[in-house]
Amino acid sequence: MEALLKKAQGIITIEEAEKLLFEYHPTYSSLFTTALTLAKKAHITQTRKSGEPYIIHPILVASITALISSDETMIISALLHDVVEDTEYTIEEINQIFGEDVAFLVQGLTKIEVIRDEKLLSSSSNEKLITSALTFREMLLSSIKDVRILVVKLCDRLHNMTTLNALSETKQLRIAEETMVVYAPIAHRLGISQLKNRLEDLSFYYIYPDAYNMIDSYIQDNSQNLQLKLNSFIVNINDLMKKNGFKEDSFEVFGRVKHYYSMYQKMQRKGIGIDEILDLIAIRILVNDDIDCYKVLGSLHLNYKPIISRFKDYITLPKENGYSTIHTTLFDDDGIVEAQIRTFDMHKTAEYGIAAHWRYKDGRTEAKRVNLEWLEGLQYQNDSVEEFYSLAKGDLFSDDISLFSPAGDHYTLPRDSVVLDFAYAVHSEIGNKAVSSLVNKVKSSLLTTLKNGDIVRISTDKNAKVHCSWLDAVKTSRAKDGIKSACRNKLKECNHLSAINILTFLTKVDREMIVDMFDSCTLKDNAYKMTSNREIYKDVLNKFLEKLPEISEDFTYPTESIDENFRFISNKEVEKVEFDYCCHPKMGDEIVAFVEDDKVVIHHKFCQEAYKLMKANTPMVFVTWVNEKTSRYRLIISLQNRQGILAELLHKLANLDLNVVSIELGIKSSESAEFCKLEVETKEQNSKRLQEKLSKKLKLIEMISLNDAYRK
Repeated sequence: MEALLKKAQGIITIEEAEKLLFEYHPTYSSLFTTALTLAKKAHITQTRKSGEPYIIHPILVASITALISSDETMIISALLHDVVEDTEYTIEEINQIFGEDVAFLVQGLTKIEVIRDEKLLSSSSNEKLITSALTFREMLLSSIKDVRILVVKLCDRLHNMTTLNALSETKQLRIAEETMVVYAPIAHRLGISQLKNRLEDLSFYYIYPDAYNMIDSYIQDNSQNLQLKLNSFIVNINDLMKKNGFKEDSFEVFGRVKHYYSMYQKMQRKGIGIDEILDLIAIRILVNDDIDCYKVLGSLHLNYKPIISRFKDYITLPKENGYSTIHTTLFDDDGIVEAQIRTFDMHKTAEYGIAAHWRYKDGRTEAKRVNLEWLEGLQYQNDSVEEFYSLAKGDLFSDDISLFSPAGDHYTLPRDSVVLDFAYAVHSEIGNKAVSSLVNKVKSSLLTTLKNGDIVRISTDKNAKVHCSWLDAVKTSRAKDGIKSACRNKLKECNHLSAINILTFLTKVDREMIVDMFDSCTLKDNAYKMTSNREIYKDVLNKFLEKLPEISEDFTYPTESIDENFRFISNKEVEKVEFDYCCHPKMGDEIVAFVEDDKVVIHHKFCQEAYKLMKANTPMVFVTWVNEKTSRYRLIISLQNRQGILAELLHKLANLDLNVVSIELGIKSSESAEFCKLEVETKEQNSKRLQEKLSKKLKLIEMISLNDAYRK
């Protein structure tokens, strides 16, 4: 890939581009020649921002595609990917000339482009997310029928990233951000590291230029020492392999300096500088068979001291994207080196992923060892495209851990997943009914963070309750979707019961008659929202009063009253307001009010005791908060142990308009690191915006929402 991109950078003529394409696709059909001729004709009058003929772009995209896969249909589609969008040719003409297979891929690629804004939005625009999300969703949904669409699109984006210098800085940043968040994670999930690594490094260059240049300067300044160290280690490993019976032509050893963005991630994750990264270089050892990988591993561990905590066996437990390699980190005389051991076949899969073992048969794309279930799982049933984007990004843009059921079934989840994520990964019903777990035979809560290799057993109960606050703790889209669905159903049921109880108590009309009145509503579900919306309450009540055949003579139309923090609507005077001890609703929580003798008792709407009272037809009145909503969060902040630091912290929090509810100091994770834990209230409803503000002012380690009364 490096050689191809280096050659492509210097190409300015169509002839040079064609020469490169034929170099990587030397055996071609007459249909390929027809496609090249048509693409050249279609784009003949067009130029790129740089001034070069536009046709050079699709030819180079086809060259990258040819390197990734020998499937000529994909290469032809790469040549034609902009023809329908940018020229007078129609998809019907493409179908007539090249057949349904090519036409389907070109149409899928065109759909992705159609929704993109010609004028790219600024990086700070709120509309940026929607544009990226639409692109993202179209990419995923188009490729569910044929994942080759994604592969060609990734090749297209890679070439575009190599030519960003012709665009304005605003567009460079916008495209780089989208590439980092959308395209690189998809390349990772497809297992195509050749594309993933380069997309990340190119994006990194534009998004964090200072960090990129700092790493680049360090690597360039130390390039000779790094290369000498690498050369020495490769020679030693070659000798060790031969000494242990491997013939010279049965293995290959080579090395590399790690990719810049992976270095940056490690620096950020560990809070260290580039000079503190121990394993800047890595070697790969390729052998013929799986068993040879373990023989090599044994030889390395017998001759070099390994760092056992960094040992990973992805051959026994391959990643979802098909990646299979043994990782081990070794102490050498000159420092530390990461060694990756794999077969030649595994190497091909690691470099080219789903395209490495391509087969196309009976109209379906298949790829050995590459799991595409994650792709079908990204069809989230959400009306909001931003929500779709957020959920899918969480699934794609994360490191993985391997987990097991007691029966030995293997599951791959994002790092920092909790037990509940595992439960939903097994099955949505398991997640909905989960009540407790055993992690490595130790009783654990459903919100316990899991580690690589954990064995998890889930206990279920048909009467289990899903807590809406769990939404902030889980990591996977499947768990978030399951919790949201359960909470929507719970809220809907509570609204139904509350609305009936409120109107029954208010009108003194038979309960069954009230139920029938709701059932006759055209917008029944909307009518039930009267429990938390004053306008809907009044509208529903007035319509019911018109249709109710008889109202008791002493009926009084309800009026609004305010008691400190609460607004009531009732025809009975509210003399006293109390909270029950079963729940602790906070400002802004969903609440309900029950009438008990001369007082009103406030509960959280999702309180289990409140639910029992609703089911028992307990009299209720309309209640909402008077003041605007506030949100509560638990913060964990890194805090130096020095005089005046607490005053500085409280001053910063006050400037951010945060009310400190509680604070715990002196929490240690080691001899040198100290933290404090706080609970704060804020009127800021956007948690991401709040997190960004906090991260700019403080060394924020963790932020957890406490907006529900039932977090356990």
